[in-house]
Amino acid sequence: MSEFNISDILDANQGKDSYVAPDFYGLDDLLTDEHKLVRQSVREYVKKELSPIIEHFAQKAEFPIHIVKQLGKIGAFGPQLPTKYGCGGMDYTSYGIIMQELERCDSGIRSTASVQGSLVMYPICKFGSEEQKQRFLPRLASGDLLGCFGLTEPDHGSNPGGMTTHFIEKGDHYVLNGAKMWISNAPFADLAIVWAKNEAGKIHGLIVERGMEGFSTPTTHNKWSLRASATGELVFDNVRVPKNNVLPGVSGLKGPLTCLNSARYGISWGALGAAMDCYHTALTYSKQRIQFGKPIAGFQLQQKKLAEMLTEITKAQLLVWRLGQLMDKGIASAAQISLAKRNNVEIALSVAREARQILGGMGITGEFPIMRHMMNLESVLTYEGTHDIHLLILGMEITGENAFN
Repeated sequence: MSEFNISDILDANQGKDSYVAPDFYGLDDLLTDEHKLVRQSVREYVKKELSPIIEHFAQKAEFPIHIVKQLGKIGAFGPQLPTKYGCGGMDYTSYGIIMQELERCDSGIRSTASVQGSLVMYPICKFGSEEQKQRFLPRLASGDLLGCFGLTEPDHGSNPGGMTTHFIEKGDHYVLNGAKMWISNAPFADLAIVWAKNEAGKIHGLIVERGMEGFSTPTTHNKWSLRASATGELVFDNVRVPKNNVLPGVSGLKGPLTCLNSARYGISWGALGAAMDCYHTALTYSKQRIQFGKPIAGFQLQQKKLAEMLTEITKAQLLVWRLGQLMDKGIASAAQISLAKRNNVEIALSVAREARQILGGMGITGEFPIMRHMMNLESVLTYEGTHDIHLLILGMEITGENAFN
C-alpha cells in the first residue's frame, strides 16, 4: 500500500478512538510518573497512527510494515534492555505497559513488538557475544532491522526438545537444515534467532540472516486470527551459518525457554489490554444503544456482564502489577509468569465474548474491534505455551510432580 493511501485512511478515521482505560481500584497510584509518561506516549501513538488503520489491514490480512520503524521510534522494541545498545533501559513494568497499550489496539501489533524485543533482542543481549550485541541490537531497537524467533516445528510445538532442525560443522561455518513454522514476523524478517541441535544433540541458538543461501521464509496464508500480523515458516536447506553467528552464552533448552518467559510476561500485560478495550467498547455501546425505551446499560443482565468484566480486569491488573515488581527484582519464577499469562489470556477471551454479546449483531462487524480481538486471542491462548501447558507448569510447581512425561 502506498503512503498516500495510508494517509487517506488515517485522515478518514482520525479521532474515532475514544478509548478510556478502566482503573476501578486506582492502580494509577501505584505507578511512577515515568510509567504514566510511557503509557501516555504509547497511547497517543496508538490513537493517532494505529487505531485508524488497524481494521483496514486486518480485513485485508496485510501486515502494516511501515509501522516497524514507528515502533522503534517510540521505544517499543526491547525497552527493558540496556541503553548502551540503543534500547530504553526501562523497568519491566514500563515494558508491560507498552505491551498493554499496543495490544489494546491489536494482538498482532503487540506480537511484532514482543517477538522483536523478547525473542530476538533479549537472547542476543543475554546470550550473545559483545560483537553480536553491537552489531544487531541498535538496529533492532530502531526498527531498521526486523527479527523473528524460530523454535516451533511442524511436528514439535509443546515439546521443543524433540526438534529435528540441526546443524553440522563444516570448516569455518555450520550447515543448517530443517524447518520452523508459525513464526511471527518471518516473511519480513531480516534475521532469525533459530534454535537447532548440533551433532551431539545439544540445542544452540544461531543468528540466521536474510540472504544466506538456502534460507527462505514462506508466508502463512488463510489465517482467521492475527490477520494484521505477518506469519510464516523458516526453511533451511543447507544454509551456511558463520560460526560467529552462534550465541555463545547458552546451550540446551534453557536458552529458548528463558526467552519465552520474557515474552510470556509481556503477553500477560498485552492480553489485559485487549480485555480493557473490549470492556470500554461494550460499556460505551451499552449506554448508547436504546431498546425498550432506555439504554441497554439499564438492564440487569447487561450490568451483570459489565460488572463481571470489570471484576476480572481489576484482578488481572493487580496480578501483572505485582508480577512487574517481581520481574524488576529478578525473582519472578517461570511458574508465576505462566500463571499470569494463562489467567490474563483466559479472562481476555471471556471479556471479549461477553462484550460481543452486549453489542449483539454489531459485535461481529469491523465497525467495532471486539470480533477481531476475539479471533486474535484464540492464537494468544495457544502460542508461547498453550493454556493446558501453563496449567501443567503450575501443577508441577505446586506438587513437585512432572506430568509432562
